[in-house]
Amino acid sequence: MTDTKNAGSNRAPRSQATRGKKATRQPWKPPQALEAPEAPPGMRYRWVRTHIRNEDDKTNVHKRFQEGYEPVHPSEVEGYDLPTIEEGKHAGVVGVGGLILAKIPEETAEERNAYYEQQTENQMNAVDNNLMRESDPRMPISQERKSKVTFGASGKND
Repeated sequence: MTDTKNAGSNRAPRSQATRGKKATRQPWKPPQALEAPEAPPGMRYRWVRTHIRNEDDKTNVHKRFQEGYEPVHPSEVEGYDLPTIEEGKHAGVVGVGGLILAKIPEETAEERNAYYEQQTENQMNAVDNNLMRESDPRMPISQERKSKVTFGASGKND
């Protein structure tokens, strides 16, 4: 019955029809040289400096690799046209302008952040203890810590 119904029609069957998705127009923005794709689940990306003022920064690279970072190869980020290093020690790795893209497991990154947060807290406690040791009851030192962020002219009249 469907053959007689579509016999005189030039239309293709619906199963063969494809709908191309129209890309939604994105507003213009300046190009980003360090734009990187989303990291795979369980990983984080970070740009690691390999050169500074045309000099190798081996110390920085070595330190980051010891922390657990690994270079990202273009095959790991398929679907993106990312610049790669053509020659040298990091040839074949995603990189641009003296930087390479590196990945680290999420768990390791969180442990690293917790370590540095603890270091910061220890330093703040040491400063507070040193300050309070110098305190005199005749002229007490208050330890109010507040920060305020303002933008534009509105912060001038407060």
